[in-house]
Amino acid sequence: MTNTPSGQPLPKSHERKGSLLRTVRAVAWSLIGLRKGSEYQQDVEKLNPLHIIVVGLIAVFLLVIGLIGLVNWIV
Repeated sequence: MTNTPSGQPLPKSHERKGSLLRTVRAVAWSLIGLRKGSEYQQDVEKLNPLHIIVVGLIAVFLLVIGLIGLVNWIV
Protein backbone atom coordinates (compact mmCIF):
# COMPACT_ATOMS: atom_id res chain seq x y z
CA MET A 1 0.00 0.00 0.00
CA THR A 2 1.27 3.47 -0.84
CA ASN A 3 1.74 6.00 1.93
CA THR A 4 1.41 9.77 1.96
CA PRO A 5 4.45 11.92 2.83
CA SER A 6 3.12 12.07 6.39
CA GLY A 7 3.21 8.27 6.60
CA GLN A 8 -0.54 7.68 6.46
CA PRO A 9 -1.83 5.13 3.93
CA LEU A 10 -3.65 6.52 0.90
CA PRO A 11 -7.37 5.77 0.76
CA LYS A 12 -8.54 3.54 -2.08
CA SER A 13 -9.68 5.40 -5.18
CA HIS A 14 -13.37 4.69 -4.58
CA GLU A 15 -13.08 6.06 -1.01
CA ARG A 16 -11.56 9.41 -2.02
CA LYS A 17 -13.86 12.40 -1.89
CA GLY A 18 -12.97 15.26 -4.20
CA SER A 19 -15.15 18.01 -5.52
CA LEU A 20 -15.83 18.42 -9.21
CA LEU A 21 -14.43 21.95 -9.14
CA ARG A 22 -11.16 20.77 -7.57
CA THR A 23 -10.87 18.03 -10.19
CA VAL A 24 -11.49 20.49 -13.05
CA ARG A 25 -8.91 22.89 -11.58
CA ALA A 26 -6.34 20.11 -11.23
CA VAL A 27 -6.84 19.01 -14.84
CA ALA A 28 -6.74 22.60 -16.15
CA TRP A 29 -3.47 23.37 -14.35
CA SER A 30 -2.03 20.09 -15.58
CA LEU A 31 -2.94 20.91 -19.19
CA ILE A 32 -1.24 24.28 -18.84
CA GLY A 33 1.76 22.69 -17.16
CA LEU A 34 1.91 24.98 -14.13
CA ARG A 35 1.57 23.09 -10.89
CA LYS A 36 2.98 23.32 -7.38
CA GLY A 37 4.36 20.13 -5.90
CA SER A 38 2.37 20.61 -2.70
CA GLU A 39 -0.90 20.98 -4.61
CA TYR A 40 -0.08 17.88 -6.63
CA GLN A 41 0.37 15.91 -3.41
CA GLN A 42 -2.97 17.16 -2.09
CA ASP A 43 -4.65 16.09 -5.34
CA VAL A 44 -3.07 12.65 -5.15
CA GLU A 45 -4.45 12.22 -1.65
CA LYS A 46 -7.95 13.61 -2.25
CA LEU A 47 -9.03 13.18 -5.88
CA ASN A 48 -10.44 10.06 -7.46
CA PRO A 49 -8.29 8.92 -10.42
CA LEU A 50 -11.36 7.89 -12.42
CA HIS A 51 -12.80 11.40 -12.09
CA ILE A 52 -9.49 12.89 -13.25
CA ILE A 53 -9.47 10.66 -16.34
CA VAL A 54 -13.07 11.54 -17.27
CA VAL A 55 -12.57 15.29 -16.76
CA GLY A 56 -9.25 15.12 -18.65
CA LEU A 57 -10.85 13.42 -21.65
CA ILE A 58 -13.67 15.97 -21.69
CA ALA A 59 -11.16 18.83 -21.47
CA VAL A 60 -9.07 17.47 -24.35
CA PHE A 61 -12.24 16.95 -26.42
CA LEU A 62 -13.34 20.55 -25.78
CA LEU A 63 -9.85 21.83 -26.61
CA VAL A 64 -9.82 19.99 -29.94
CA ILE A 65 -13.35 21.17 -30.82
CA GLY A 66 -12.35 24.73 -29.89
CA LEU A 67 -9.25 24.60 -32.08
CA ILE A 68 -11.23 23.19 -35.01
CA GLY A 69 -13.80 25.97 -34.59
CA LEU A 70 -11.07 28.61 -34.42
CA VAL A 71 -9.42 27.33 -37.60
CA ASN A 72 -12.75 27.22 -39.45
CA TRP A 73 -13.56 30.75 -38.28
CA ILE A 74 -10.18 32.10 -39.45
CA VAL A 75 -10.20 30.30 -42.80
